[in-house]
Amino acid sequence: MADVLPFRGLRYNLKQIDDLSKVITPPYDVISPEEQECYYERDLLNIIRLEYGKEYPGDSPHDNKYIRSAITFKKWIEQHILVQEEQPAFYLLDCCYPHQGDLKSYRVLIARVRLEDWSTGQIRPHEVTREGPQIDRLRLTQMCRVNLSPVMGIFREEGNLFSNLSTSTSPLRAVDNYGVTYTMWVLVNASVISIVSSYFKDKIIYIADGHHRYETALAYQKLNKTAHSFCTGKEGFNFVMMALAGSQDILTLPCHRLVRGLKEEMLAQLDKRLSAYFEIEELPLPCKNWQNNLKAQEGVTFSLYGLHKGYLHLIRKRKDAKWVMPPDIPRAWGDLDVDILHGLILREMLGVDSLEGECLEYTHDGEKAISQVDSGEYQLAFLLNPTPVESILTTADKGIRMPPKSTYFYPKMPAGLVINPLWDDKLA
Repeated sequence: MADVLPFRGLRYNLKQIDDLSKVITPPYDVISPEEQECYYERDLLNIIRLEYGKEYPGDSPHDNKYIRSAITFKKWIEQHILVQEEQPAFYLLDCCYPHQGDLKSYRVLIARVRLEDWSTGQIRPHEVTREGPQIDRLRLTQMCRVNLSPVMGIFREEGNLFSNLSTSTSPLRAVDNYGVTYTMWVLVNASVISIVSSYFKDKIIYIADGHHRYETALAYQKLNKTAHSFCTGKEGFNFVMMALAGSQDILTLPCHRLVRGLKEEMLAQLDKRLSAYFEIEELPLPCKNWQNNLKAQEGVTFSLYGLHKGYLHLIRKRKDAKWVMPPDIPRAWGDLDVDILHGLILREMLGVDSLEGECLEYTHDGEKAISQVDSGEYQLAFLLNPTPVESILTTADKGIRMPPKSTYFYPKMPAGLVINPLWDDKLA
């Protein structure tokens, strides 16, 4: 059962912040260095100073981005820039965003969710994680003792719980750089809290976004349990902040791959090696409808740019194709486009380690990927369809983890709307 509880969140003091839009950011892992600088310049109180602090050449064990974040955080508490909720609350959030010429929206609930080890199956991952980001987030968590941005969890929804919740209080609003409007209500009504917590007791939660943040929370919990001889189970470190959404409500975007650092002889052989398993169709450029063309295909399909100059190549699995994945690749990989790409093409044909390295980059912007190949920054762009949400849930139900960055959920849950303090052991 999922233990979903309200919490006394920390929020920006609206007496000192005139516009929440100036102080929120996306989660750290989608912020480029250029965007980081932009958020630093936007406002002296922008959450970027906590969520994703700058690194400097003179950094040391006694002066680094984690320590600076903790000092800034403490100062903001003392100056009442951040204030804690007087009583436990759920935070109901409407996300309204432009997409393909329309305005779409979905609703999430920001809550404190009891941590569960993966082995229990109550909370389920779907992607492989990497050690580096987890170490980074753990160091930040140890210094600040808070969750700055929520893990995004999804669940198979029954009924319209969120749409029926009372939102009589005045909402808070913020707009991000991508035109996403966030409207948030603070829910403190005891009966509403009881209804919500009871609703989730028989639900399984799937990690959509924030696998590294969840595994960081597990690591932080373990450290604290080791350090304390007695725990009640109510301590803040036993929980993580999540934004919970119904699985039918959210949008997934494709997560394309960009590759560089390949030897010329490897590129020269790629056409032949692909032909052993795939049908290859050349589409002369400019090809304005390549995205719709890709979506219209059935079975394992993706597009490749950079193989032959002036052409986009549509890659479709041959019906008679049979392959054996490398022994160090999870045996279950092979059902989805992204699995085939990572296990067979990137690893076997190109020798690209899909878990680490600077030769592989990810983007959800297909046109940008093509332009980066044209500029010579990358040699190849593999363009994919978005992974269906139901495929993600089914994969997680089987206990399988997909390759890194197999999914891109949109819009991202911002940092700065509410912060979860991990020192608070009074949950009610």
